[in-house]
Amino acid sequence: MYEEIFEKLSKSDFRRKFKLNEKDRLYLEQKGFETIKRHAKDFVEKRIAPAQIPNDGKQTPMRGHPVFTAQHATATCCRGCIQKWHHFKKGINLTQNQQDYIVDLIMEWLKKYL
Repeated sequence: MYEEIFEKLSKSDFRRKFKLNEKDRLYLEQKGFETIKRHAKDFVEKRIAPAQIPNDGKQTPMRGHPVFTAQHATATCCRGCIQKWHHFKKGINLTQNQQDYIVDLIMEWLKKYL
């Protein structure tokens, strides 16, 4: 389902540089995918889904959690990147289906690059 977007992202030097570091791998292994998925849902709901985000473009740290790394790798880190790569318009609340797509994409990346 995500092969096409992963193929497009793989052509971006910026997106391709993101890898999980050892600390993130260990955290992912310790917490498990279900816990990490809950974290991803929470981050997306609070930091990405609202129509207006005061610090859009800066709301997702570059590191500190495996989901943050995955968000940058999958261009789901801010509404500008989401609009450019996934065609979900800025200025409109993301639907539940769009949020689920983003979370699933993040989780697929984590599985793929673990």
